[in-house]
Amino acid sequence: MGKVKPYKDSDLKKKEQVTKMFDNISGGYDSLNRVISFGIDIKWRNRVVAMVKQSHPESILDIATGTGDLAISLAKTDAPNIVGLDISSGMLEIGKKKVHEKKLDNRIEMVLGDSEKLPFEDHTFDAITVAFGVRNFEDLDQGLSEILRVLKPGGIFVILETSVPTKTPFKQGYNLYTKHIMPLIGKLFSKDKSAYKYLSDSASVFPHGEALNNILRKIGFIQVENFPQTLGVATIYKSSKK
Repeated sequence: MGKVKPYKDSDLKKKEQVTKMFDNISGGYDSLNRVISFGIDIKWRNRVVAMVKQSHPESILDIATGTGDLAISLAKTDAPNIVGLDISSGMLEIGKKKVHEKKLDNRIEMVLGDSEKLPFEDHTFDAITVAFGVRNFEDLDQGLSEILRVLKPGGIFVILETSVPTKTPFKQGYNLYTKHIMPLIGKLFSKDKSAYKYLSDSASVFPHGEALNNILRKIGFIQVENFPQTLGVATIYKSSKK
């Protein structure tokens, strides 16, 4: 697996780099994401919500919730308790405003926290989700182990993450778009010139498909499945806990 160049300041650890980056781009993050993904990310999130809803959860944790898009969508599951956790205070502030505007304050709590040191007791949540966040974990195994710890036995864990198409010509088109066009769009919309280059670079080297399935199994998750989305540019991973 290749390495991603450090984000801006090589003296900072990845976790600090990612926090700083998302704080910097939080203001335009939602609108920029819609442009970069052509709005298809909304459809992917809705599929995650549908998977989670089938398990009839009472409590849901959305890790790397950012500005709360998925946490808010998860309200459609009718779960009375939803927690959105993120390491970026800038992203969370926007998320809190969105939750308040949707009048969901009584069901969704936005929490500042580290995905690799989750501030929750063992076996707390019926369902846990992460959308476009696991590739930003500084220690992937540690982050996934924490998720397994706070997930209830029989609970559902769903990841939505970018992946790389394997078939021609989609693979070539994906590489052209993510390496050249996406960072250019990011520069036009965001003051942070290097943020979207980091995001595209990290997506290209992150394990996907069966490689991520195997990591989930190694951590201890069971019933691991993956579902490629839109020609393989993203993948949904579904698993559970004994």
